[in-house]
Amino acid sequence: MTKLDDAIDRISHNIAQTGALTAEASRRYEQMFGDFRTELDRTLDAADTLADAARATMAMLEQASTLLRQSFPNPAPRACRDQCSACCHLFVSVPPGVTDLIAAHIQANFSEPQKLALLDQLRTAATEIEQFTKTSEVRARCPLLDTDDRCSIYELRPLTCRAFTSADAGLCHAMVFGDSAQQTTRIDQDPGHYRLHIEATEALQKLASRRGLDDRQEGFVHALLDRLENGITAA
Repeated sequence: MTKLDDAIDRISHNIAQTGALTAEASRRYEQMFGDFRTELDRTLDAADTLADAARATMAMLEQASTLLRQSFPNPAPRACRDQCSACCHLFVSVPPGVTDLIAAHIQANFSEPQKLALLDQLRTAATEIEQFTKTSEVRARCPLLDTDDRCSIYELRPLTCRAFTSADAGLCHAMVFGDSAQQTTRIDQDPGHYRLHIEATEALQKLASRRGLDDRQEGFVHALLDRLENGITAA
């Protein structure tokens, strides 16, 4: 065998071996999401209430998404920072259990004046949202943002809020506050991170369905307003 043949043989072996490793890595990457969903479903089935299931989902998501970012090379860049709240003006939908969890937290931890002020802000936001014909066009400040543009329930924020990531804060600002053309800007998401949150959202919906409950997602502002109005009047 000539030196050329030897070189071609070594190159061919290296490429074939790397291709096989890549295929195996791809298979295991896909399996990782399936395993996450299996563990999540098992955990949620053991939850007493949908609110408990939502809390468990948030805990598992936080750990999984953090490890995903730490464990894989070349993570997607993120411009998301404290007090960057452009995305907090978009329409948020929530799966079963999330609103109940957040409402219970507010009832237990907000003072009565804070609850009444939040109710006023929720009513204002609900009215603003109702002026839009498409949820994708909604631009309304989240009533749970405080005066420093920080989320007042950050540890329990909805899954939609957790899923959103961006590599360019300027694009987010333009999408929310810009003209009609800018508001159609697409914000690319970290695919692995986003996929975990899609799996989690579907898991909560499937759990509700298995328990014979409404499995539809709700608009967060209107759903929270409903829970808090009922909770305060019943208190």
